[in-house]
Amino acid sequence: MNVKIINKSKNALPNYATKGSAGMDLRANIDTTIVLQPLERKVIPTGLFIELPVGYEAQIRPRSGLALKKGLSIPNAPGTIDSDYRGEIGVILINLSSIPIEIEPSERVAQMVIAKYESIQWEEVTNLMESDRGTGGYGSTGKS
Repeated sequence: MNVKIINKSKNALPNYATKGSAGMDLRANIDTTIVLQPLERKVIPTGLFIELPVGYEAQIRPRSGLALKKGLSIPNAPGTIDSDYRGEIGVILINLSSIPIEIEPSERVAQMVIAKYESIQWEEVTNLMESDRGTGGYGSTGKS
């Protein structure tokens, strides 16, 4: 599938690091280092603008290395870029560590996964079909 992209950053286009990669790294499009204080959130620009086909979304996900090594995550993970959004892709990062963390220019800050989705129409009913689980909620599965 071809996806239209405008790259206003100094970075190369996102690409798959290996043949089996699901996500492509997104890089910070910044000129100077950004410091995130503990529990602080900031939008990190990427300089990328995309046009996805209807029926697809771009999911913005944390990078496992940043989460483990620096305590950086994405508070709304996965973030969704809808097919009709034409603005710049920004990555909301949060510092979950207890120390200030630096984001460097061109640093890989997130992964983007392109995923197919279905649009639905609600069918309002008064009853739902029974299931083995029933109404068991949080923590209810796997218990005898």
